[in-house]
Amino acid sequence: MKAAFLVVLVAGLAMADDRRSGYEFMSRETQAMQDDDTSNPAMLWALDGEQLWKAGKPSCASCHADMKGVAARYPSVNSGRLVNLEQRINLCRTGKQHAAPLPYESKELLSLSAYIALQSRGYPIAVQADAAAGKALYERRQGQLNLSCAQCHDQYAGKRLGGSTIPQAHPTGYPEYRLEWQTLGSLERRLRNCLIGIRAEPYPYGAPELVELELYLMSRARGMKMDAPGVRP
Repeated sequence: MKAAFLVVLVAGLAMADDRRSGYEFMSRETQAMQDDDTSNPAMLWALDGEQLWKAGKPSCASCHADMKGVAARYPSVNSGRLVNLEQRINLCRTGKQHAAPLPYESKELLSLSAYIALQSRGYPIAVQADAAAGKALYERRQGQLNLSCAQCHDQYAGKRLGGSTIPQAHPTGYPEYRLEWQTLGSLERRLRNCLIGIRAEPYPYGAPELVELELYLMSRARGMKMDAPGVRP
């Protein structure tokens, strides 16, 4: 009886988790593009990132032998400061490699992010930092349209906006190649696009508010599997 009860309990919990990644909202054609590494355009950045990973003295590879699951744990607190994956890469560059930080959305930074994220493909998201500040931002109305992230991605998830399906805001695939952009982009770029869309002043790249919001979105997706680098509409 006890075993049967546990089976029913686990099944009930699985049914209660109705979270879906952006991948599940895509067309079959776009899913097929992501699923095939030879068709996934984001893999071009990941391949460049692998070369950058091995370059330099010291190289990233000389310090970090195994990066499996690492991207699934960011944003994370480093020396008392919350940082995302891109910021952590630059901290390594400036602190360990004595090199200049890579600009946000630069090909080099996106390539390194894509390569590192690829090592976490299939791993569950496992962020641990306190996401209360990001949750407040997610629920706060902003901009001339007076909208919050929650209104679109909680209340209207699955509905259509401008020809596209509104996802639930589970960032399992970043950095990702968006067909809209025709290039790879970070989660911060997507968040800034959303702010512009509701006619709010976007935070600058690297702003604490964006990192806090990124942490909260990742915490909402905790336990869901990474599928980065992804493809999205």
